[in-house]
This record gives sequence, structure tokens and C-alpha cells, in this order.
Amino acid sequence: MSFVPVTGVATLRPADPPRDSVVEFSDERRTVALPLRAALPVLTKARSRDDAHPSVGLLSGAVMLGMRLVAAGKFEPADDQESWRIAPLDSADAETVTLLAGSRAHGDVDAAEAEVVVRQMLDAVADAMPRSAPLTSRRPAPTSVGGAARPSGRQGRSGRSEEQGSDRFAERLQARIARHRAADATAEDVAAEAERPQLVRLSLRVEADEEELVAGALRVVLQAHDERNPLHVCDAVRLFTERAPGASHGFGSRASTHASIALRTAADAWPVLDRLLALRVPDEITLDTDELVSLLDDGVAALDAIGVDVLWPRSLGRDLTSTAVLDADPASKRAPGALREEPLQEPLLGTDTLFSFRWQMALHGEDLTATEMDDLARVASPILKLRGSWTVVDSATARKAKKRLIRTVKPAQAIAAALTGAVELTAPGAPGSSVSAEQSVVVGASLLKVRERLLNAATRDPLEAPEGLHAHLRDYQRHGLTWLADLTDLGLGACLADDMGLGKTITVIALHLQRRAEGRTGATLVVCPASLLGNWEAEIRRFAPGVDVRRFHGGQRDVADLLPDAASTLLSDGDPGFVLTTYGTMRVDKGSLTAVAWDLVVADEAQHVKNPASSTARALRALPSTARVALTGTPVENNLTELWAILDWAIPGLLGSRNAFRKVWAGPIESGLEPTKARQFADLIEPFLLRRRKSDPGIAPELPAKTETDHPLGLTREQVVLYEAFVRDSMERIEHADPDARRGLVLALLTGLKQICNHPAQFLKQSGTFRLGGRSEKLDLLDELLATLLPEGGAALLFTQYVAMGRLLEAHLSAIGIAHEFLHGGTPVREREAMVRRFQEADVSGAAVLILSLKAGGTGLNLTRADHVIHVDRWWNPAVEEQATDRAYRIGQTRPVQVHRMIMRGTVEEKIAELLDRKRALADSVLGGGEAALTELGNDELRDLVTLRHDRGAP
Repeated sequence: MSFVPVTGVATLRPADPPRDSVVEFSDERRTVALPLRAALPVLTKARSRDDAHPSVGLLSGAVMLGMRLVAAGKFEPADDQESWRIAPLDSADAETVTLLAGSRAHGDVDAAEAEVVVRQMLDAVADAMPRSAPLTSRRPAPTSVGGAARPSGRQGRSGRSEEQGSDRFAERLQARIARHRAADATAEDVAAEAERPQLVRLSLRVEADEEELVAGALRVVLQAHDERNPLHVCDAVRLFTERAPGASHGFGSRASTHASIALRTAADAWPVLDRLLALRVPDEITLDTDELVSLLDDGVAALDAIGVDVLWPRSLGRDLTSTAVLDADPASKRAPGALREEPLQEPLLGTDTLFSFRWQMALHGEDLTATEMDDLARVASPILKLRGSWTVVDSATARKAKKRLIRTVKPAQAIAAALTGAVELTAPGAPGSSVSAEQSVVVGASLLKVRERLLNAATRDPLEAPEGLHAHLRDYQRHGLTWLADLTDLGLGACLADDMGLGKTITVIALHLQRRAEGRTGATLVVCPASLLGNWEAEIRRFAPGVDVRRFHGGQRDVADLLPDAASTLLSDGDPGFVLTTYGTMRVDKGSLTAVAWDLVVADEAQHVKNPASSTARALRALPSTARVALTGTPVENNLTELWAILDWAIPGLLGSRNAFRKVWAGPIESGLEPTKARQFADLIEPFLLRRRKSDPGIAPELPAKTETDHPLGLTREQVVLYEAFVRDSMERIEHADPDARRGLVLALLTGLKQICNHPAQFLKQSGTFRLGGRSEKLDLLDELLATLLPEGGAALLFTQYVAMGRLLEAHLSAIGIAHEFLHGGTPVREREAMVRRFQEADVSGAAVLILSLKAGGTGLNLTRADHVIHVDRWWNPAVEEQATDRAYRIGQTRPVQVHRMIMRGTVEEKIAELLDRKRALADSVLGGGEAALTELGNDELRDLVTLRHDRGAP
């Protein structure tokens, strides 16, 4: 239909006889003229087109009405005896014609003209649909019902020509004409005819005796059903042999015509039924093996789609089903078997463990034995005797029996299928050997035990603190230890995603000691940001003093210390120890670290590798280990793909490839179009990701109160002038920039405005001697807060995302005589550790105010001495600010914590804060993409975002 211009004018050019009528479709480009038979499918499809021309709608409506009238048998021979026409319409049908013409009138065609067109089209349809042969002795090539021409004389399976079938159909039509002309038709006959059911639906009844089943043959009997009374059924042969009014079959005299039309439609769906059409009286046919296979593979579904049922005898079962079973592969070097409780040197699900998806056949729900499946695989006929009963076997089931193995998979993929109960796998070159996401998967006995252990790992009775741990583990920490021990014992990884400050470090130290008690050999490698090296070393020495700990970092690192032949240097009294390194060192010295067979690799602040394509992530994936543990307080900062990157490192293969994950999970969940996907995904990752929050029951009572306060401040006159001038100049450049340059200009605008909000000196990049006081209310508020909390013995953390602003804060605090220190990305590692130690211990030289850049000091540090956290400027993602706040609000904090956020009224800071709080559409994009999402705003939206509101912001 794509080449027919249905958006233009359509015109019916009637002819005599009607079958020669032509429909023309015209637009400004071309005109297409179609004979009526070719135009019918175009018009029926065009009725659903919103852009179709009204004239097309008129003809389409007339075609649909004509087809319904023909299906109801409301047609008769025309006066010339060469064609068919619609029978005289009753009042209801005539009213339908009038309403159709009135609703589809258009342009120069009024309702009366439209009605003439409709009636002409009705007669044309009536002549096109039932025509099989002319009504006189002069007979051209026959045509089939529905308009699909068939060549004269084509041989059917029975050996009879199609022409002979057409002759018989013509004879039946002649008989019908005679009935129409019969002058002796009484009023009683007409009334009885109207009362009898006329519409016929077909079904096929399958029959076979024992000899036929042995030979692999079946008979198919044609049945007729009354559309208005489905319980009224008889063999279709009676409709063709009992034609007299009042026949005992209970159908009207037109029923044979309806049955012929329905049979032609069924034959179009399943061509084997052409053999029934070729019979003088269509009663039954016998199917050979090929035809039976065709019925099973294609025929049943095709016939069901058009409402033709295939009815099977009870003696011939179709209860043979196939299910994908997932279990340990018999050919695997080492299957899991029964789970053992004694300590293991090798994980249950090691790299040499394989699982397989295999087809299992069942009869009446009972699995077939291996011998029975072998018999099924060898059978050549689609009819097989199993367990004393005859069973029909479709070709797809037979192929599955012949090639039962779908494919083998690694443990992570097998576990994913076991947890979700479904999987999508395709075996190349093996038709029918695929398991779709909708196909359920039966989990075998060995994997059931693994699944049960996974699901119970986080809730079973917790382990006691291991020997050698010099600390008391809280209950939730013991549960975390038990969960980690179970997963790593299985050879799987895990992601411990507790809130910052809940003791992830001490839990991993306890895990190391637990694995040592179980006889595991090999060291634990911890990869973390440089600022956390000191924290890890201090906590290992404090909580596990008997364990060796060394750093692989800086210019003094020695490759020889990590080689296998020098493994003894990693041990203390024969016990495995810790090696600490940074993400940067791992990236540049990957070869040294990959040469060691680590027992456990721990990625602290694992969000550092959320980009799987980065060199850091690739280096981390290359590290060999028995098990992997990811630690992070924010497993999802922006989107689900970041979570995929973390879990795919910890448990490779669990979530499939990145593209497959986006298609199957992330896309549907993030779009919100498939609500059930989020629950299914949670069920899949729940055994491998343990997430506890400070607000959870059992954890919150151990933490003091936290109070969060937003401080709205106003711009000074200098800030107002700078802000408005910068918006005006930047927006002018942005509106005339190309797309690539525009993104950079938008980021520069947002950065500049935030700097103006902080302090004019930061934006102007002033150096040397200059005045700080009185130029920004943020400094004034800072003075008030420090003047209140310091005399009370409090301590404060000052967070800013700009090192330049940190320098200004340093200068200001020095000017007013407040002791402080500044930790930023350029601070040497040793100095960072000393700075944190001085702050925590509050010694004589330690200051009570610590300035931190957000990226360098916002994660990992334990700064519980502080009871005030001051965010001098806002970050676009609240999760990042919460991580920074958690430097003070964490386990070990004994005093209430107050969080202060400085927000300049009327500026971009306030507008972003409002959007985040209200979680509107833009807020979601900011949370999802940070500043980069704002670069995609239109000019008007961007201008509204950055324009200063004087009624609220200016003095």
C-alpha cells in the first residue's frame, strides 16, 4: 500500500459488470488506477490511516460495509445473470448506508452523491468476493472467494483439478439462483429461513484408529458451528448434502455458502485445506507425515488466529512439554555438589565451575527418563507411543530432544537465571534451542542450594567476631561480615553499600581475619583514593595488630615485594596480610599488581570506577583474585549504568554486557514504562548488594541527632553588578554560539555565577593584598557561626568545591585570628594523614577548623571531632554533599551534628536548590547528569535559570 497515494483523492469509476470497476488514487505527484480486486486490500488498510483523504474514507467505509453484507449472505444474482449484487436492503442496512454517506461527504460531494457512490461500491464488492465462476454456460477462468485469483486446472493433493472444483461451485451457485427465481417459495419458507442461524464458523476434528496411528497418519474432519450458538455443531458435509428448507442440521439454506467462504479463508491460512476445497463435498482428508508436521508447526497457530479450532481426540495426547533446566554441567571439571560446611581452600563456584541450560521433556508433567528422551530424539514420525499412550510431537520439541544442551554458562550467569527464573540465551545454528526472557527456567538441585544460601546470607545467624579482631562489632556489622563471608566463600563478589560512617572498613578487616581462620592463603589488596591510605593503615594496625600491612604507593614502592617468589614478605608469622595502593598507582603500575594471585581485592570508594571504559576501571578488572568486594556509600550517583560497572567488576557476568543491561534493565526502569522491572532487578541484585542507611532500625539509635539548616543570604552591591553583567554578556555569546561551543559557554556561565556568589575576589581572581570583609555575606555568616561554636568547644568542617575559595577562606580566617588547616587535592598524602590525625586528636597544634575541597575530602575520612559541617557553596548533586557531611556524621560521633548550607537568594544557587527540593523534571535531569544536563537547556530556560531576581536577591 505504500506506493498508493491514499492521502489524495480517491474516485470510484463504476462499470458494467461491477467486477470491471476501477478505483483511482490521485495526488499532486501521481495517479494510481487499480481494478477493484487490487483496490480492496488498499481500502481496508487505509481505514486506520489518520491522514487519509475523506474520499478514501468514504470508499473504505463502503468496502467494509459491503464485506459485512456479503459475509451475512445478503447478495443475489444481478438481472444480467453475469454478476452479483447486494440484495435489497432492509431498513436497518439502508439507514447504515445513509449514515455512512452523510458522515463521509466531503468537498463538492454532498450526502446524496455520496450515497450513490456507496451503493455502487456495495454492488462491486458483492460481485468481487463470492465470484468463483460465471452464472451461464460460458465459463471463463474461475476465481476464488476473497479476490485471490487461482490458475485454472491446478492439481490438488487428491488429483482432482481446481477447475473441477470451480465447476461444482458454479453448479451450487446456479442452484441458488434457481431458488431465488422459484415462484413457489412460500411466505412460511421465507420466515423459517430468516429465523434459522446463518453465520457459520469452522473447526477441524482430528480422528485416527490404531492402524492409522501406527502408520503415522491422521484424518481431519470438517465441522460447522453456529456463530450465535457455539453448542450447535455438525459435520460440515451435511450443509452441502442437506439443502432443502427445514433440513435437520438446523442451519439455514445459505449455510453452505458461508461454509465455503470460511473454508477458503482457512485454506489461505493453512494451504493443506485446499484439498478439502477440491472435493465435491468437503468432508474429510487424510494427512500424511509432512502434512501432519505442517499442521503441528504452523497450521494450528495460523488457524487459531482466524478462529478455526483444531480438536484433538483424548486418545492422542499433546501433553509433551519442554522446559529449560539449569544445573551443574556434568562435563564441568568441578561441580558444586552438596554445600560443605568445613573450611575450603577452593571456592564452590570457582572459574572452572560450569553450569548448563538443557532441555528436559515431560509427559503430563512428569519428566521423561534419559532412555525415553533418546527414543524421542530418534523418532521419525510426529506420532510416538510413550508410556502406553500415543503422543503428538511437534518438530520444535523433537529438535530439543535431539540437541538437549542449549549452552554452558559461568556461575554468575547461572545464578542470575536462578534468581530471576528466566534468561535470554540463543544457541547459534540451533533452531528452537533458545530460551527467551519470557521462558521460565527450572533450577537444578545443586544450584537450588546455592540460591538458598545466597538468599539467606544477609539474614542468617551472624558470625562471631573472628579471633584477632581487637574491636566490638555491632550487630549490623556482624551481619555484614556474615554476608561477605558467605559470598566470598562461594567464589562470588559483593558490594557493601552502607552509608558513610557505618564501619565498612572494620567489616572488611574482620572478613580478612575470618578468611584467614578458614585457611585461605594469599594477601588482601585494598585499592582506595590516596587520602584514605592513612586511614586504612591506622585502622588495620588498631583493630588487627597481628596482621602485616604495607603500602604499594609512592616512589619507595618495591615491585619485588609483590612477586610470587617473595610472597613471604607479605606474611606475618605465616598469616596473609594487607597491601594498600591507590587507584592512580594501580593504573600506572598494573603489571606489578597483576603478577600476584590475590585472595581478596577490595575497591574502596568504588564509584571511582563507575566509568567502565576508563583506564582505571580496566586496570582494576585485570587484577586476579579469588573474590572481590566493592565498598561505596553511593552505588548510584547518576544512573543505573554506574551500578552495572561496580557489580560487573565484583560479579562479572551477573548483569550481562553493558548494552544488554541498558536494554533489559536500565532503559525500562529509568523510563518508568515497565514498573515490574524495578522489582525484578531488585530481586536479582539484592543478594550481592547490601545497603544499610543511618535511618534504618537498629542503626539510627547509635547515632546522635543531625540538624540541617539552609541559610538564605543576599548579594552585596558589588556581587549584583558582577552577576548581572556576567549573565548579560554570557547569554549574548551563548545565543549566537554553535552547539559544541555553547556547552562550554554554559558551563563557564554556571561556574562564574557560583564564584560570584561565593566572593567577588574569587571571580575576579584577585591576588596580593586586597579587602575580603564586607564583600560577601557568606564570610559574614561564617564569622558568626565560628564565633558561636568555637567558644563552646566545637569544631567545624568547611567544604567548598573550589580550591581558590579555600585559599580565600584561609586568608580570611588568618586575618581574624582563627587557627585552621586546609586539605585539598594538592596536599601530599603524608601531610593529609598528619592533618587528619591532628584534627581528630585535638592536640595543641591541631586546629578546630578544617577547610576541605569537596573532591579531596568529601569521602572516606573519619572526622568525628567536628560537630558542625558548613557547605560554603552548593554541589549540584545532593548525594555528594551528604557524603561530605558523613565525614562527621558517622559511627563514632557522640555529639549532635549541625549542617549549614549557604544559599544566595535570587541566584542560580537558590533556583537549583528549589528544583532539587521539589524534584521536578529539571531536578531529575540535574540529579541524573549534574551540570552537564543544564547545558542542554534551551536559551529561554537557561536565561530564566540564571537571571537574578531582584525582589529577593538584591539589597
